[in-house]
Amino acid sequence: MLRNKVPEVTAIFWITKVLTTAMGETTSDFLVHQIDPPVAVAIGFVVFAASLVLQFAVKRYLPWVYWFAVVMVSVFGTMVADVIHVQFGVPYAVSTSCFLVALAAIFALWYATQKTLSIHSINTRAREMFYWAAVLVTFALGTAAGDLTATTFHLGYLASGILFAVIITIPALGFRFWGWNAVFSFWFAYIITRPLGASFSDWLGLPPERGGVGFGTGLVSAVLTVAIIVCVAIMARDHNRASRVPALAVNAQAE
Repeated sequence: MLRNKVPEVTAIFWITKVLTTAMGETTSDFLVHQIDPPVAVAIGFVVFAASLVLQFAVKRYLPWVYWFAVVMVSVFGTMVADVIHVQFGVPYAVSTSCFLVALAAIFALWYATQKTLSIHSINTRAREMFYWAAVLVTFALGTAAGDLTATTFHLGYLASGILFAVIITIPALGFRFWGWNAVFSFWFAYIITRPLGASFSDWLGLPPERGGVGFGTGLVSAVLTVAIIVCVAIMARDHNRASRVPALAVNAQAE
């Protein structure tokens, strides 16, 4: 039995999650336009795999390790969705549907074997594997869904971002006021964070002729990376403080 290896779901968790989705989108775009796309994808896969190996190797939740893995899932998940569309010509409507089916299959198998989808019970190796498989597919699904609304449906990146900002309030309101299941509400919101962050980062980073503001994907990625580092540092500080409290309590009782 492992210690639970995911963070508490707090406001800063959601802020950081959206930042990672945005950063993954622009970083992927930046890399594939700066170096040969197959090389960029290969590098993305290697670093992604290394981040997961590190996450699986640690015995408890470590903020830096966990969020490094999330960032790399974001970058590589974006690459997967983009390669399927750009290199293989699969329409976003088809890839979105396929990723949705894949995510449903992961959840179904996860629940059938573990009897829970709660992130508060990621305390076995099997549950940890299901969790990261679901996380990866949510990133790919969200990337395809965001591009579907922005390009295929011609909403543009800003309108898509606003649309997903409205949609993400649905599980929040459902859980807070309508008695929705906490696990369902969490995963609903978790999936939507991807197209939400990606749409706004595309809007900021892409040139005007592609519907963006034109700040550049490199600059946007750099700013988002700094913001993520600050958020993770805050979470690491809070986690260390929380970890010291039980130890202090035990020492006080011993005295």
